[in-house]
Amino acid sequence: MRRAFDFLDPFLTDLSPRLKLIATTSQLEALIAVKEAGNFTLAARRLGLAQPTVHRAVTQLEAEAAKPLFERTSYGTIATKPAIALANAARLAFAELFQAEVDLAETRSEEAGKIAIGAMPLSRSFLLPRAIAEFRLSRPKVTIQIVEGPYADLLAGLRRGEIDFLIGALREPAPIGDVEQRFLFNDTIAIVAGNAHPLLQEAPLTIEKLAAFPWVVGLHGTPIRQQFDRLFEPCNCRPTALVESSSLILMRELLLTTDHLGCISYRQAQAELTRG
Repeated sequence: MRRAFDFLDPFLTDLSPRLKLIATTSQLEALIAVKEAGNFTLAARRLGLAQPTVHRAVTQLEAEAAKPLFERTSYGTIATKPAIALANAARLAFAELFQAEVDLAETRSEEAGKIAIGAMPLSRSFLLPRAIAEFRLSRPKVTIQIVEGPYADLLAGLRRGEIDFLIGALREPAPIGDVEQRFLFNDTIAIVAGNAHPLLQEAPLTIEKLAAFPWVVGLHGTPIRQQFDRLFEPCNCRPTALVESSSLILMRELLLTTDHLGCISYRQAQAELTRG
């Protein structure tokens, strides 16, 4: 409980000292919803409330703060910097309170709560299925939510308290000071191709030959994409036909039906290799 208020109180006080005493859960939930939806009507729909109710809750916060928390523009309703800071702090506070409820349930030997995992491509195919299966042996009823998306979006969700932890390739250095990274295992990259790819009949393979084919590769900024780009630096040649995607399904289908090559982590490729 104390941690929740430690997150929230400084941002409420910055807007108005009285808000620390009078701000309600409903007002803060409305603030979060409008900030994320960028629209009062969409925010109300998300909360299951009438639009005037959500508008009134935000207006009450603005009246106490004596300043607007949102700018109404032709592009939508845009949160001001103080509103963004307060909404993020409120999300973290709500996450702490929810975790407190889960901890209390633990003391009563009850299963409760939800685990939200930000899952990057490697974890979805290699680590998470086994971990979830093992976790289910002791916690058969806890809801597990797998959140997929670009690393930047998952990191933002983690810092807002929407995601409990991320599993994927480490970023070096760590992306920001309030994030802790822990090493789990080593991996390497592999070049993969369909069973009928013409390069399978050629020896030896060279970087120049690899560069002549189209590729399915990770997005810019991902660790595996950095490794892929370094592969072609020594010969000063680079593939010109790239499909940038983190989808293993897309890579598999392109490799099976075309002459594309893929750059992927070896552990992620293992499941595909065992299936032929």
